[in-house]
Amino acid sequence: MTKLYLVPTPIGNLDDMTFRAVKVLKEVDVILAEDTRTSGKLLKHYDIATPMQSHHMHNEHKVVESLVRRLKEGTSMALITDAGTPAISDPGFLLTRACVKNNIAIECLPGATAFVPALVNSGLPNDKFIFEGFLPPKKGRQTRLKLLAEETRTMIFYESPHKLLKTLTQFADYFGGDRLVSVSRELTKLYEETVRGTVVEVLTHFENKAPKGEFVIVVEGRR
Repeated sequence: MTKLYLVPTPIGNLDDMTFRAVKVLKEVDVILAEDTRTSGKLLKHYDIATPMQSHHMHNEHKVVESLVRRLKEGTSMALITDAGTPAISDPGFLLTRACVKNNIAIECLPGATAFVPALVNSGLPNDKFIFEGFLPPKKGRQTRLKLLAEETRTMIFYESPHKLLKTLTQFADYFGGDRLVSVSRELTKLYEETVRGTVVEVLTHFENKAPKGEFVIVVEGRR
């Protein structure tokens, strides 16, 4: 039976690719890739010659129907993103939802996701947590922060380097400067780093050391 495979890819270290993921990518008819140039390097590394098709946030609305039609006709597909698990702050949800509605089988392979290692090595409670992904850039941002100020579970955010200081400053304003936080950057890569402390302490650290790389922020819930 035709399937859509959701295949996680490494978030940095190419050795984190699983044997099963490589096998699936070699066997499907087509690979849907967020950025074919980025994914091309991964496929070349593992000698995967399967044809790729671009599937990203700017075109996924337009191509979902045609992809569903091709799946129904018997084309097997794998969806990958530039890094991590599809649909986690990346394209994938729209196509997955469409497949569910059309009774097309879906299989999601286990694999790399940035927020899991960041949470586990933060030292903050991880029995209950919420994943917020990226905060709204402008509209709705303050409303979201006010709401999260009352959240008692550990909170996880993704952030880019040019917005890290702004976000940490707002955490101090809305959550309090003494709230514990753990900031991980460049996970699995050569310059991987995790900085832990209060919001003020971690903010001071990155004010003195320019933020570089992609960040996962883990924040203590309200005590």
